[in-house]
Amino acid sequence: MVDTTHLGVYGIVIKEDKILLVKKSRGAYIGKYDLPGGSFEHGEKPIETLKREFEEEAGIKITKAKIVDANSAVVKWENPYIDKMENMHHIGIIYEIESYEGTIKEDADGLDSLGACWYPIANLKEEDISPLTYDALKLKGLK
Repeated sequence: MVDTTHLGVYGIVIKEDKILLVKKSRGAYIGKYDLPGGSFEHGEKPIETLKREFEEEAGIKITKAKIVDANSAVVKWENPYIDKMENMHHIGIIYEIESYEGTIKEDADGLDSLGACWYPIANLKEEDISPLTYDALKLKGLK
């Protein structure tokens, strides 16, 4: 087993009892729903990463956001890229998206998302979402 650390920036967008999520096409959360967001590119500030990732994964431009949490989870999964079990420490900086422009794109980003969608919060089950998404819902008092 190999120990790894993954640092990312993620955003919570809630509208009419629905949350904006992406379905993961690869990685530790394959097949699960996750908050839009992801990894830093070299030299990016957290808000820059958040804005870029939201445009890539959800097709929208963030105009206002604030940090609401920083959290982490440890996830063990079989990583086919290294052909080993991975013990990933996933650290997330969580923003609340206060305003954005554009329309949600529902198609895959060609990277690790199968597309974005508005998902009814009441229908979400813990086993269907990433741990950071579940914790973000608890933070908002929604789980």
